[in-house]
Formats: sequence, structure tokens, C-alpha cells
Amino acid sequence: MSQGGAIESPESPDYPFTGPAALEPPAEWERLRLRCPVSRVSLPSGDEATLVTRYDDVKQVLSDSRFGRALSAPDAARISDTESGGLFNSELSTTLPQSGEGHQRWRRLVNRWFTAKRMAALRPGIEAMAERLVDEMVEHGQPADLKAAVGFPLPVWVICDMLGVPAEDRDRFAHWSDSLLNLTRYTQEEVETAQAEFFAYLGGHIAEKRERPGEDLLSELITSTDSAGELMSDRMLVATGLGLLVAGHETTANMIGKMVAMLLADRRRWERLVADPSLVRTAVEESLRFDPNPGLGMVRYLDEEVVVGGERLPSGTTVMCSMASANRDDGAFTEAATMDIGRSPNPHLAFGSGAHSCLGQALARTELQVVLAVLLRKLPSLELAVPSDDLRRVEGLVVGGLREVPVRW
Repeated sequence: MSQGGAIESPESPDYPFTGPAALEPPAEWERLRLRCPVSRVSLPSGDEATLVTRYDDVKQVLSDSRFGRALSAPDAARISDTESGGLFNSELSTTLPQSGEGHQRWRRLVNRWFTAKRMAALRPGIEAMAERLVDEMVEHGQPADLKAAVGFPLPVWVICDMLGVPAEDRDRFAHWSDSLLNLTRYTQEEVETAQAEFFAYLGGHIAEKRERPGEDLLSELITSTDSAGELMSDRMLVATGLGLLVAGHETTANMIGKMVAMLLADRRRWERLVADPSLVRTAVEESLRFDPNPGLGMVRYLDEEVVVGGERLPSGTTVMCSMASANRDDGAFTEAATMDIGRSPNPHLAFGSGAHSCLGQALARTELQVVLAVLLRKLPSLELAVPSDDLRRVEGLVVGGLREVPVRW
């Protein structure tokens, strides 16, 4: 038996899948949706998991509280090729409450910083920073790497400002978060070193905030009680800060690059946006839905038997949700294989669904919308500096992205 609850099979394909090019989806998505929507796959660790690829099944798993996140369970599949199985299988992943009322209390505390009202207040500052970064990119000349010049520094600046940590430490954050999001790139020793350094850094930062609080999220969380009247422990504060730093820059930085690359890969999309900037919001949502290179997906663990897509999944099953495949399901979206920047409504699952949907999705949407609007206004002639088929993927990490996005104007 493999960890994950099923008999190992040589037919189980390696997961995550890769497409023929960085902006093309893997053929396996459509094949599995049509023929085997609940299937077995082999993870980078060598353990097996159950993969769901259809929209309705993915939404069911993500919305059903019976699918938990206890991937530290002895029979849960290990994700990465390190001995520990990576961040999802670590003790760190269970520091924060993973389900039930405890999880909801934690979300309510943190969510105060991600409300629509707060995003509206942040937008002018994000726009000013985006304009500054684009101006600096232009000053340095073309061709330029849009990801390095704009896609990475903008979300890092935003989340560092929210947490009250120095943005000049962003290169350290990038290394630490890459290590924690490892699939095949780093050794067990490198991952453990990064985690220890990250914990020590944030622990020291929180200690400073106790002495000299500021107007930032961590300073507020130190003194805030949840609905049960409880304060966060130092370990929960560190885990919260770490999770927000990793999620707050890694995924959005990659998505900025992918969004712009997808829109520029077919010049008609970009020209339609230049002619009608009111489509920015729907273009962002469609970019999120159409993302061909999102990374691993979301992982869940069953401690009771559940039926999904007509298949009976036993207790102890590790379930992998491919939101990207679900987002290309013709049963949920008209002409799902076509990128329509005016698509509305667009109930994609890029941010998950249910009680564990992405807490920072309002911030991510704000950043994506602002960057796109600024680029359309300041650089309407923007184009890829290489053929789209020559774009290179980020390899070996839980998140998907492009190594660089060469552009000219």
C-alpha cells in the first residue's frame, strides 16, 4: 500500500502535469475529465493520491468539511520528494487551526485586513507603486523582464507593508518561501534550514512589535482576541505571518507574469483591452480561470469514507484538486478552451471554494487589476520580446509560474 490509501500502480501518471509549452495546458486535464475524472496519480514523493479534475467534483471536495487538511496524518500522502514530504505534511501546516470553529475564529481575525473597504483604501498606494515600478522598468531600457521588474516587487512591497516587515528583505523572503514550497528543487536539509531561519526572523520581528507596535497586521494580531476571547500564541502569530508572506507574494507575483504573458500571446486580447480598459476586471478573472500553469492545486485528506464523482473514496485517502482542470471544464464554462476577456459571469475556482477559499483573494485581485490598468495606460504598445512558446516555466515548486517574462514596448 502507498501512503494515500490505494494500491500503487505503475499506470499512475506523475503529477503535477506539464503542458507542451508554458502557456499551454497539459493534455491530461481534458483526457482525465472525459475518461477518468477521479483517478490515481503519483506525487513527487512517490506516494499516490486521488486526483479530481471535473468542476463539480473539485468544488464538492473544496466545499465539503469532511475533506480536511490533516496531511500530517501517518497515512497521508507525502507531497514533495523530501523526507518530511514538504510544507503540507509538516507540523507547521497544523499550527493554525485547520477546520471547525477554531479555523473560522482565526479567519475572522485575519480577514479584517482583507475587506473590500480596506482594499479600496490600499488601491491608491498600490497604483502609485505600480506606476513607479513600470517607470523604472522603462528607464532601464528594453527588453525587460516584467516579472522581475514589476510582478515580483509589487506584491512583496504590499504584503511587507501590511505585515510591517522591511521590504528590503524581499530576496530573503523569496528564498525562504521557495524552500518551503519545494516539490523537487531543494533537499530536506535546505528546507529545514529555511524554515528555521524564517521562524527565527518572524519570531524576532514579533518580539519587536510587542515592544514597539505599529499600524500593521501583526501588531494588531498580537493584542487582538478572537470571538472566544483568546489571544494568538507566538507560534500561531509566526505561522500566520509566514503563511501571509508566502501566499501574499509568491502566487501573485507569478500570476502577474502569467496574466500579462497570456494577454500578449494573442495580440487581439491586448488590443481589445487597450481599446476598452473597462474590461480589466473581467480580463483578470479570465486570466485566473485560463491559467495553464498554476502549480500543484489544493490537497485534502479524508478520515471517513466519501463518494466523489461516483467513486467511493476510503478513509485515509489523500485527494488532490486540480482547480485549473476544473476551470477548463466544458460542463461549467461555455467554450472553456477559449480565453474570453469579457467572460461574465465567471465562477472559476482559482481561489478555491468554501471555508478554506483563499483569504487574500481580494488583495490579489486588486493587485492584478491595478498592474494591468497601469500597463495598458502607460505601455499600450507592450509586447512579448520572445515567442510565447519560448517562455520557460518555474520548476520544482508547489506554485506554477514563468521564470521570466521578457517584454518590449
